[in-house]
Amino acid sequence: MKTRIVLLLLLAVCLSLGAQEALQINGLNEAQFVYRTVEDSLNTYFKDSFGFNLGYRNFRFGMKFISELPKYSNQSSELMSELDPNRLSVAWKELYAEYQKDAFSIHAGTTQESFGQGITFRSFQDIELDEDHRLDSFLLRYEDQLRFKAIYGALESESYPGRYDLAYGVDAEYPVLGGIRLGASTLAFRNLGAFSKYSFRDVFAGRLLVTQGNFDSYAEYAYSDQYRLQGSSAIQGSAFYLNADYMLGNLLLGAAYKNYEDFGYRLQDIPLANYHGETLSDALASGLDEEGWQTRLMYNFNESLSFTADYAEAWDEAKDKQMNDLFLAVDLYLDQDQYQLSYSHIEKIDEAVNTWQKEYYPAISAGFSLMATPVQVTAEFKEIVKQQNETESSHYEPFVQADFTLHKLSLSLGLQSSWEDFSAWSDSRYMPNIELKYPIFSHSDLLVFAGKEAGGKVCRNGVCRYLAPFEGVRAELSTRF
Repeated sequence: MKTRIVLLLLLAVCLSLGAQEALQINGLNEAQFVYRTVEDSLNTYFKDSFGFNLGYRNFRFGMKFISELPKYSNQSSELMSELDPNRLSVAWKELYAEYQKDAFSIHAGTTQESFGQGITFRSFQDIELDEDHRLDSFLLRYEDQLRFKAIYGALESESYPGRYDLAYGVDAEYPVLGGIRLGASTLAFRNLGAFSKYSFRDVFAGRLLVTQGNFDSYAEYAYSDQYRLQGSSAIQGSAFYLNADYMLGNLLLGAAYKNYEDFGYRLQDIPLANYHGETLSDALASGLDEEGWQTRLMYNFNESLSFTADYAEAWDEAKDKQMNDLFLAVDLYLDQDQYQLSYSHIEKIDEAVNTWQKEYYPAISAGFSLMATPVQVTAEFKEIVKQQNETESSHYEPFVQADFTLHKLSLSLGLQSSWEDFSAWSDSRYMPNIELKYPIFSHSDLLVFAGKEAGGKVCRNGVCRYLAPFEGVRAELSTRF
C-alpha cells in the first residue's frame, strides 16, 4: 500500500510538471472475451488490461490495471468445474518509476532484468505460458564500458499466495582487451517454505565473452549453495554453459555444451542447447541433473539457396534419461517468395520408469504472392510413438495452415487432426479454426479466433507444460494511444 501511495504521488508530480513542459504519454488497452464450448461452470471469461507510460525529461513512470473475470488459464489442470472466487481479480498489477541520466539509471517497481544470458538471474514474464517471475524491486544500472547492475526485490511465493520470496544481487561486465569482456554475478535467493521458514540459496558466477572477426563465443560458470533447508543438509550445485560460432566464407559453424547439477530455481532461464528447446525429460525440470552438447551448421550455396543442420544430445549422470534432437532444413528464396522444406526429430528415453517416446515430422512452408495477395502456407505431418514397459502406441497428427492478407484484413485458416493409422483418416476427428485480424481504427486492432485447437505439450525455460485444448470463440481488442 505504501508503495502505491508513493508512486501515485510521483504521478501527481509528473502531471504538474507536464503543465509547464511537454509530457509524453503512451499506453495500451487490451480487452479479451473468451467463450469456451465445453463442460464449464461459466463458459465465458473476460479480461481487460489497461497500461500507460509517462515520460518527462529523465523521468519515466508506468502503471497497468488488470481485471480478470475470472482468470482464464491455458493449463489443462486448471480448467474450472466450478467458479472459484480466487480466480476473480481487479487490481493494479504493474507499477514502476525510473530516472535515467546519461549512463546511470534508477528503477523502482515491477522489474524485468537479467544478468548475462539469465543463467544466474532473470526476472521475466512469459505470457504464452502464463508465468510471471518479475520482481518488485529497486534496481540501479550503469551502462558504459563498465556495465553494472544492483537489484533488491521480492516476488510472490509460488506456494503461499500473498507472501513473498526475496532476491538481491549484483552483476558487472567490463572489456579487458579488444573483443574480450569479463563478467561476474552474485545472487541471494530466499525461498519461503513450510512453517514460514526461508531456505537460502547463494549463487556466484563468472563469464567470458569473445568477439574476434568471424568468431563469437560465450562461456559462463556458476556455483550454487543451498542451506537452511528443512529436513535435509546443504546442497551444492553448479552450471557450465559454452556456446561458439564461426563464419568461414559461406559456412557458419556453431556448437554448445551444457552441464547442470542441482542448479534449478525460479529466477533463471538456463539455455537448453537444442534447436526445439526440449527438456531432457518431461518429468524433470532442467538444471537439476543434465549434460549435453549441440552442433549446428548453415551453408549458403548462393543468395537463393541455403542448408541448415542442427543436432543435440543430452543425458543425466546415471544415463537413465537420454534425449536427442535433430533439425534439417533447405531454404529457397526467389525474388519475394520464400520456401522451406524441413525435418524434425525428437527422441527421449527414461529407463528408470521404462518409457520411450519419439516424434518426428517433415514440414513445408511457402510464402508467395497469389494474384497480388501475400500468402503463407505451412504444413507438417507428425508421427508420435510412445512405449511404456511392453506397451507401444503411435498416432499421426497432420496439420496445415494458410495465412492471407487481403488489404487490411489478415486471415488465417488452420486444420489439425489425429489419426491412429492411415486407414482411419476419414473417420478421425478434425479440428478446424479461423482467425481474423482487422485494424478497425488506425490505433485499434480487432482479433477474432473461432474453432478448435488440439493443445498439447509446450516446453520453455526448462519446464514442459500441457496446454489445454480449446474449442470456442476468442475476441481481442487492442487500442494504442
